[in-house]
This record gives sequence, structure tokens and C-alpha cells, in this order.
Amino acid sequence: MRLREVLGVLSKSSPYAVKTERELALANSLDAVKDYLYVATDIEADFHNHLKSLSFGDKKIIFLCGSSGDGKSEILTRYSKQYQHKAHFHLDATHSFSPKETAIERLDQVFADYESGSKALVVGINTGMLGNYSEEGANDKIKQAIKGFLQKRPFNNEFVFLDFEQYPKFKLESHRYSSKFTEQLLQRVTAQDDNIIRQYFDKERALAEADGVLCQNYELLSLPSVQRIVVESLFKARLMKDQFLTARALLDFVYHLFSGDNYLSENLFTCSESEIVAKIADFDPALLRTKLIDQFVLSHKLNIEDSEFEEFKLALKAKGFDFRKLRSPESNIRLFYLLQHEDIGNNYHHRFKADFNDSLLDKYATIWRLHNTPEHAEAKQELKQFYREVLLTAISKYNNRNAPQLGKDELLLTTRGGFHIAAQVDVKQDNAAIKMEAATESEHVGYFHACLKVDEQPLLKMAVNINLLGLLYRICEGYQPNKHDKNAVVLLDELVEELHDIASKAKTLYILRGSSRYRLYNAEGNGSELEVSGG
Repeated sequence: MRLREVLGVLSKSSPYAVKTERELALANSLDAVKDYLYVATDIEADFHNHLKSLSFGDKKIIFLCGSSGDGKSEILTRYSKQYQHKAHFHLDATHSFSPKETAIERLDQVFADYESGSKALVVGINTGMLGNYSEEGANDKIKQAIKGFLQKRPFNNEFVFLDFEQYPKFKLESHRYSSKFTEQLLQRVTAQDDNIIRQYFDKERALAEADGVLCQNYELLSLPSVQRIVVESLFKARLMKDQFLTARALLDFVYHLFSGDNYLSENLFTCSESEIVAKIADFDPALLRTKLIDQFVLSHKLNIEDSEFEEFKLALKAKGFDFRKLRSPESNIRLFYLLQHEDIGNNYHHRFKADFNDSLLDKYATIWRLHNTPEHAEAKQELKQFYREVLLTAISKYNNRNAPQLGKDELLLTTRGGFHIAAQVDVKQDNAAIKMEAATESEHVGYFHACLKVDEQPLLKMAVNINLLGLLYRICEGYQPNKHDKNAVVLLDELVEELHDIASKAKTLYILRGSSRYRLYNAEGNGSELEVSGG
């Protein structure tokens, strides 16, 4: 077997993409590869612990739920025979066993058999089907338990719900962001020792007609620094593009990196056939417009000789990387990006390293961590700086964009006939709410909750994702949001609207026109008697 065929077990089009209970005579060698590549996950460990804790005759329903492609079938199949004496396994609740019955009717029968039997029940089910059964199913007790789970309310201890959504693919740790599943998979595919796939790689490389591009891609992805770039690209797609990542999609993505039509640096950014790559393409380093990158592209297109670049290419070739197909300057920029953490020859590619630095990603990771550790002395100071210099400044500039003469503690409420009406408000961070949020120990890395209060009155928490954070920084620098920012602006508008509701009830309002400024003070707060001053 050739290396491409061996790596094919990662592809979603492979018959090995979904494991089912089958007694077919499959190729032993590919079975061995698939077994070697298998990465156990945290949800599998928890699922296994629940199975081990079952006593004979223990009446309990364990739901393993998530989305299509996240690995439910693989996990269920691995344990169904081992624990069939303790539980009945319904592996796929999305389908029925007969064209004359629906999936809901099949579940009704499965639940009825469970209630009349003596075993526990294990059900693999998509979250959407859970919702459907909670509305259309016949078993009221189970329907109520499902509704409780979906609405995050307490439910009977007879039911266990293990949801893939509660086991995020990415984590933000103290000094880095990580993807345990992806990192372990890449390490296992490319390990130097005791690696069945590397044996096929060595055989492929020794062939007279070896698949050179595939072999170079394998060597590139064997570099820990390149694996780091891949994980970072996936993380950005998850954060900025809300790309949903299942185990099956990640496996297929890794297969594409190896076996795409070009070198790894191209496969990562330039394939429209892969849904994940289509999102990562927005972060293509060749799209960056910096002085150094523009100079390199222009010089390359004008065929201006660059002896240092030629020396760098010779060093690459000496290390076994011969990128003759990378003829365009954009392709070379992608290669520089992929190898930015590697020392090669004269390190020509390092001159672009500062241009590749994604400061927004680092800022987001830092502020997310601060919200999850607000009690640390250093975190308190940094949080205070973020709220004062970024969040509150951006809110003020955005809300008062049509009345820039207003101070940071003044809020424009409306404009009528050329007159601006504003209120003085005391908006500041809500430390108690931030501390309470941190206590929930949320694993969700897609957002953090910014907590504010106005005159000691708490505001609704604002979920800040990386796109909104980027917009806040740009507003602070003078940027005016437009239609392209609509998804982030919606969140900002919701907060401003709530601020207006509170500020409009303030005892003191200001009316401004040109250089004239009037102060309206309502001592009683009911509008019956107003004091007017200014001019």
C-alpha cells in the first residue's frame, strides 16, 4: 500500500470514516492504521465511567448527544459489546429500523422496552432529534427530562446527558490556546517512533516514483511549529468565523493538508472544496498589506534579483524541501508564514514575522483569561485598564459620534431639530458580576461576558466575541462602523439601548446646540418642576 492510501483512512469519503458494527473482512493493515490513529476524548472517558458505574439491574438512561460527525457512533460501538450485559444500546436514534415507522416511533418503542425491562439504556442521538422527541414523543417522563436538559433545568437522576457541545474542541490556558484532540491527532500521525504511518512514509520516500509533494507535506506537518500554526488557524476559524468543528470534519481537514493538490502552505489557505479551509482562507497571510510584504511581492513580479532569498531557497533544499512549484510571491509568503518559527539558513523568512503577528488574537486570549481569573491582583489592574481605556471609551465614542463635544461621562440620548439631548451617567465595570461569571467556570472560549453597571444599577451582560473586541479597538482609534460590521454592531447597539433606558430617567439632562449648553435638573424626578440653567 502507498502512503496516500494509508492516509486515506482520515478522509470523510473513506469507508472507515464512520464505524459501525460489522463483521466484514476489512483490510487488516488499514484496520491497524485506524486503530493506531484513534484518539480517546474526555467525553469518551466520562461515558466509559458512567458505564462502569452501572450495577446489574440499574435503571438509567444515558444519552450521548451532539451533532452529526462528532464521533458518537465510534464511541458507542467501542463499548456496546463490552457492556451489553448491563445496558441495551440504541446506536443511532436518527433513523428507524423500518420504512413503515418514523425515528420518533422507534424511540417510543425503545423507551417502552426499557421501562418494561431490567437493563439500563444507552442512546446515541443528535441534539436536533432530542428536541423533536421532546415535542412529538409519547413518553411524558422522558420528554420532560429532555426538556429540562435542553433548557438547562434540573432533571431526574435517572437520566444522564453527555453532550459533545459541553466538551469544547479548543481551550484557553494560562499562556496558550490549545486543541487537545487536534494536537494529539497530528502528533500521532507524524510521531517519529512506534508509528505505523511513518513506516509507510519511509517506504514511499524510498520509491523511484515517490509522491514528492505528499512526502514533503508529511515532513512539514511533522514539525511541531507547523502543527502550532495549523491549530492556531483552526482556532481563528472557530472564533472569528464561528466554524463548527466535528471530529469527522477535523480528520478530513488533516487528510486534505497532506493530500491536497499542492504543498501544505497552499492547501491550508487555498482550497474552496474544504469548508474549513474556505473559512481559514480569510486569514491568508498573502492578503496582508504591509510594507515588507508589498515590497517582496512587487520585487518578485518585476523579477528583481534577491540574493538573500535565493540563498534561503538553497537552505530549504538542503533540508529536503524543494518547493519548485511555488512560483508566485503569494505562495512564498504563505510558506514564510508556515515556517515562521523555524530556523532555516539565513532566516530570510523571519523578516516578515512581525507582519504575521495577530495581535487581536493575543489580546482576546488575554482578556478572556482576565475575566476567568478576576481575583488575581494583576488581573484586577489589567481588567480595570481594559474597561476604562477600551470598552467604556469605545461605547462613548460610538454613542456620541454625532456629538463629539460630549465628555466620556455624558451619553447622547437623541437629536431633535439640531439640538442634542444628553444625560450624565456613571458607567463602570461591575466587579461583583465579573467575579460571579468567573465562578461558573465556563469552558466556552467563543466569548467572555463584559459586566457593567450604571449608577450602581447592573446592566445586562454583553457577550464579547473576538469580532466585537476587534471593533471596540478600532472604534477607539477613530473607526466608524459600517454595514460590514453589522453582526458585531448589533451587540453594541443592544447595550447602548439599555444604557439609554437608564440614562433617560436621570434627574439631570443637557441640551446642546453649537456652543450653547443648557442644564435641566428635576429634583423630584417626576417632571413636575424643572430647573433650567446655562446658555
